[in-house]
Amino acid sequence: MKYKGYTGIVEFDDDANIFHGEVVGMRDVITFKGKSIEDLETAMSESVDYYLDWCKERGKSPEKPFSGRFVVRTNPALHSKAVIAASRLGMSLNKYVEKAIEDETKLVLST
Repeated sequence: MKYKGYTGIVEFDDDANIFHGEVVGMRDVITFKGKSIEDLETAMSESVDYYLDWCKERGKSPEKPFSGRFVVRTNPALHSKAVIAASRLGMSLNKYVEKAIEDETKLVLST
C-alpha cells in the first residue's frame, strides 16, 4: 500500500481476525489496522497524516522513506569482485548492485 510516498506492508492476524499494517523504511513507527482493504487504506492514510501533523506540531522534519540512497558495507574482496563483474558487463558498480537487488527482490516477492 502507498500513501504520500510512504509504503505500508500488511499481515493478517488469524487469532484477532484483523489485518495489521506498518509503514516500512523508517525509524519512526507508523502502524494501522483494519478488517478490509478499504479499512486499511483509510487507517493508513489517517496514521500517516497523524504522523505528519505530529511532526509539524513539534517542529520536527518527518522522515522521508526510501530516498533511493543507502550505504552498503562489504569486505574488500567482494567489493573488488563486484567492480570487476560490473566492468565486464559495461555497468557502473551502482547499476550492477541495483540490478542484483532488483533480481533478488523479484525472486523473493514472487514466492
